[in-house]
Amino acid sequence: MGKEFLVERMSIEEIYQRFKNSNKVCTDTRKIEKYDLFFALKGDNFNGNKFAHQAISNGANYAIIDEEEFNTSDQCILVKDVLATLQELANFHRRTFDIPVIALTGSNGKTTNKELLKAALSRKYKVHATQGNLNNHIGVPLTLLSMPADTEIAIIEMGANHQKEIEELCKIAEPSHGYITNIGKAHLEGFGGVEGIKKGKGELYDFLKESEGYVFVNVKDTVLLEMLKSRQIIKSVFYGKDDLLLRMQQESPAVKWISENGQEYTAQISGKYNFENIQNAYAIARYFNVAETDVCQALAAYNPDNNRSQKVLKESNEIFLDAYNANPSSMEASIKNFINYSTEKSKVVILGDMFELGDDSEKEHSALGKLVASGDFETVVLYGENMKHALIHLPQAYYFTDKFSIHNWVNDKNFENKAFLIKGSRGVGLETVVQFI
Repeated sequence: MGKEFLVERMSIEEIYQRFKNSNKVCTDTRKIEKYDLFFALKGDNFNGNKFAHQAISNGANYAIIDEEEFNTSDQCILVKDVLATLQELANFHRRTFDIPVIALTGSNGKTTNKELLKAALSRKYKVHATQGNLNNHIGVPLTLLSMPADTEIAIIEMGANHQKEIEELCKIAEPSHGYITNIGKAHLEGFGGVEGIKKGKGELYDFLKESEGYVFVNVKDTVLLEMLKSRQIIKSVFYGKDDLLLRMQQESPAVKWISENGQEYTAQISGKYNFENIQNAYAIARYFNVAETDVCQALAAYNPDNNRSQKVLKESNEIFLDAYNANPSSMEASIKNFINYSTEKSKVVILGDMFELGDDSEKEHSALGKLVASGDFETVVLYGENMKHALIHLPQAYYFTDKFSIHNWVNDKNFENKAFLIKGSRGVGLETVVQFI
């Protein structure tokens, strides 16, 4: 990114000074606070330029706009492209920090990895990490621009549904370290298949190789190892062979491990797919010299409340809520874990559509149905248009295509002493079912 390629009347350095004198960056006039710097972003159904005057009236110091007709105040700053200016400003701010910036991406587990790593590193450092799922071309700049001056380590989550997206996010965040959680069947349509996913996620490796940054790799993941070797990346940090992973008790769906001093720990999150997530955070925190006891205590204490690997107790029922996102790989892992979950309670699965699978949607939903049919589930509930393809293997399943019906059905069942797995893509929003159990 070259300086001053965005603005017409003000350099990026001048805009940065106005940013430094502002309260924070804001893109939503409904959330404007006094002295904010408003960026008038555009979307398919909105034009932030139209709200620039309102933002200033609500207390914003300045409004960054890119349409001349809305340049009606000295507090408006006209640029060629508001989004590009936001990204350039974020990059400018990032370059004022000489600290480790850890980027993470992958098909599954990004947010869980981020939160676990944040918890572990925070035992020693002042950590700034992506909030929620602000992991795209807008979210990454907003994350960087909210980074306080006393930040000692930053963790930047990067999401993508097509190639070249991670490359662009890396140019903005300029990570010094990074890792890929895994390669799975997520966003198959946008990436053009699994090989496209490898290429797209591998853009993080490409950036770190070019910038001579460090790559963290679990040696148990042969796919990531091969991706790393094919790029001949020299600055690699390997783990998973002789450390915590070997001391984990793999026979239990609960995530348990023995520390170096013999202390046993049990994580709040369950599921064998979370073993590697715990391992990633453990290895990276130890690399940054966080004491092992502090790391283990932090990882054991982490308790999600974001619809990811979350356990909810409602009277005699227990609910494994993983409804923030879903793809064939994460669905398979969750269902297999639930099949192996030992409990005296009867098991109920409530599954929603998987999105962005393109031509593979029918095949993947059918395969999901076959996997579910292999489990000893008392009740199977399917929700969404795509889930009809799973029904061929699940003739006894209950099938719904609208929220009103599934909510009413669950409410009328008056479930007692059941164990639930609830999982679906974000657009399905199956967490709404919990209140009716």
